[in-house]
Amino acid sequence: MSSPPSGTRTEQPPLVSLVLQSKKALQHGEQLCSKANSLTNASAQCAVDVLALDAKVKWVSEAVIEQLKLAATVAKSIELRRSQLERRIREWDTIRSQHTTALDSILEALGTQLVPPDFHQTSSDSSLFGSQESIDKPNGIIDPRLSPTATVRDDQLGRKTRQNVDRSKWKTLRDFVDEAAIEDVLDAVEGERTRLDDIMASTYHYPETLSNAVASIRASLPVSGAYPPINPILSIQEHTTIDMAKHLESLTEHYEQMASALHDSETGEVFSEEDMKEMNRDTEELPAIMSELEDNVKEIEAAHEKLLTAKATAKEKLDTSSSILDDLDELGEIMSDMLEKQQEVEEDCEDVIEGLQQRLQVVEELRHRYVLYQSSFNKLLIEIARRRQYREAAEKIVEGMIGQLRAMAEEERQVRDDFNADHGAHIPADLCLCIENPPTRWDVVPFPGDVRETLPEIDSDLLTQAREKLSTGDVIFPGTDSL
Repeated sequence: MSSPPSGTRTEQPPLVSLVLQSKKALQHGEQLCSKANSLTNASAQCAVDVLALDAKVKWVSEAVIEQLKLAATVAKSIELRRSQLERRIREWDTIRSQHTTALDSILEALGTQLVPPDFHQTSSDSSLFGSQESIDKPNGIIDPRLSPTATVRDDQLGRKTRQNVDRSKWKTLRDFVDEAAIEDVLDAVEGERTRLDDIMASTYHYPETLSNAVASIRASLPVSGAYPPINPILSIQEHTTIDMAKHLESLTEHYEQMASALHDSETGEVFSEEDMKEMNRDTEELPAIMSELEDNVKEIEAAHEKLLTAKATAKEKLDTSSSILDDLDELGEIMSDMLEKQQEVEEDCEDVIEGLQQRLQVVEELRHRYVLYQSSFNKLLIEIARRRQYREAAEKIVEGMIGQLRAMAEEERQVRDDFNADHGAHIPADLCLCIENPPTRWDVVPFPGDVRETLPEIDSDLLTQAREKLSTGDVIFPGTDSL
């Protein structure tokens, strides 16, 4: 810079203005940098808070997940215990089906086996030879209807008559079964089985409820680390503050130059036009620098806002985690109640199943009773047939004896008549009066006090069926032995 000639000194208000602009720019720049520094420090603390909150959220989430695994294990345990009970119940149902099917089979078999009417209709004559009172007749003659010969004739006549009997009206063995008692037993079994379903239904929803609760809590867990990248944000702030520091340094340097120039001007130094243009040009760049500083502050503010948002999000997640912990505590109480209730259900089911086993034993006893009933009836038919053979054999012997006695008596009478005809006229009438007596006539009658045996009539085809059932074991149905 050169001094102007004496007498040509000019006023330089533009220099003062430039100094004022530089000072104002510097002050504003210092304010922006101070604000940026405060925001940067706040951002750093905010970043620390975000990381701390995120760590807490992560810790809580991991703890909750471990508890949820336990809850899921409890749900599977309850489901497994229910499955074991259900398997036992299905096994019981299978055995019950076998028992009831076997009982139905024997009852159906009883319903197909006819019972001859003579087995249950009252007979007018229950003795083979009739009443003993018929022996002594006023005329001493035996009622011919009471003789064995008459009995055989009656049986033969009965067989001929029965050939055309309508069997559709005959009763079956099932007609003599107490159906009401059987229904009472089966109804009791069904009632207990329904009670078992009701007990099981009380905890039916437990596994699904626990699984849904676990899934709901797991889905509501906040995701750790779901924030904007912190390191890049802090890095951007660092680079921005460095740039701002450089701008502030430039502003300070510019201001110092302008202040020095003003001081020189005040001491009388005169600046050339070129120097003034340069200082004006430097001052004109101040707005651009200030604009960059303001933009830098905005960048730092934006970064700070991101961190504040991340912190608020982390805080919200932590609050949510605390609420989840409350839900988890409530779930724990619910699980305890469920486990206690499940234990009660298992104990009740054990009692009911034990009772059902006993009731099935009653059903099996009924089946066995009616199997023996059918078997004994078939043997009864055969026994009646055997007794009929015995009776007929005895009657045949009696019939032969009667015929022989009658022939002997007739022969004896003829001999006596011939003797009396030849010698009776020569013997005094008062001598040996018995010589005129005819021979004693004899008949065979039941033992005193006994009555003639009357047996039910059994058709030959029924006897054949009975023998076939007993020989093939049809009265025992397949599969019932294993019960």
